[in-house]
Amino acid sequence: MIAELAQPVRTDNLPAGGDSLLVFFRETGPTAKVVLGILLLFSLISWVIIFAKYLRLRRVSGQSDKFVAFFRKSKRFSEVNTIAAELTDSPLTTLFKAGYAELDAQVKANRPDDPSVTASGAPAGKLLIKNIAGVERALERAIGVEVSRLTKYMTFLATTASACPFIGLFGTVWGIMQSFRAIGQTGSTSIAAVAPGISEALVNTAAGLAAAIPALVFYNYFMGKVRQQRAGMEDFALEFINLAERNFT
Repeated sequence: MIAELAQPVRTDNLPAGGDSLLVFFRETGPTAKVVLGILLLFSLISWVIIFAKYLRLRRVSGQSDKFVAFFRKSKRFSEVNTIAAELTDSPLTTLFKAGYAELDAQVKANRPDDPSVTASGAPAGKLLIKNIAGVERALERAIGVEVSRLTKYMTFLATTASACPFIGLFGTVWGIMQSFRAIGQTGSTSIAAVAPGISEALVNTAAGLAAAIPALVFYNYFMGKVRQQRAGMEDFALEFINLAERNFT
C-alpha cells in the first residue's frame, strides 16, 4: 500500500492552459456537471443583477442630489413639478408627485362655490387643505413603492449567497462518495484511484463559494445604499410636510 501511495501521478496526458478546465468539465460525471451548471447559472444571473443594480443606484443617488438642491432653492411647487418630470430615476420625484397630487386634490376639494371666500371663511387668494394626514399617508405609500423598486431582484442575491454553498457541498459529498466507491472497486488507495472523485469534490466546493461570496458582498453593499435612500426619502417627506403645513394650513 505504501508503494502505491508513493507512485507519481502522470501529468503528460493533462492538457495545458485554459483548455484544461473545459476538458475537466467534459470528463466529470453527470452529477458534477449538473451541480456546476446550476452554480454557473446562479453566478451569471447574480452578476447581471449586480451590474444593473450598481448602475441604477448610482443614477438614483446623482439625480436625488440634484432634485433636493432644486427643491430647496425653489419657491413654487409647480416649478419643482417640472424638474421632477426630468429626474425620473430619483425616488424623491415619486414622493414629490404623490404629495403634490394629494395637495392639489385637497385644494380643489376645498374650493367653495363663492370665489370670494374659501370654505373655512378665509380669503380666496390663500389655498388651503383640509387634512395634512392625507398628505403624510400619500408620502408613506410612495416611500413603500420606491423601496420595493430599489430592492427588486435583490432577493435573488440573498438566495444565491445562502443556497450556493450548500449546492456546492452536495457536489463535494458526491465526489467523496465516488472516491470511496473507486477504492472499493479497485481495492487500491493510490492517488490515481481517488483523484477523480476528490477533484470533482474540490471543484464543486470552490464553485459554490465563487458564486456565493460576490452575491453576499454586493447584497450587503446594496442594502446599505437602499437604507441610505430610504433615510433620504423620510427626510424629504418630513421637509415636504413642513412646507405643506406652513403654506396650506
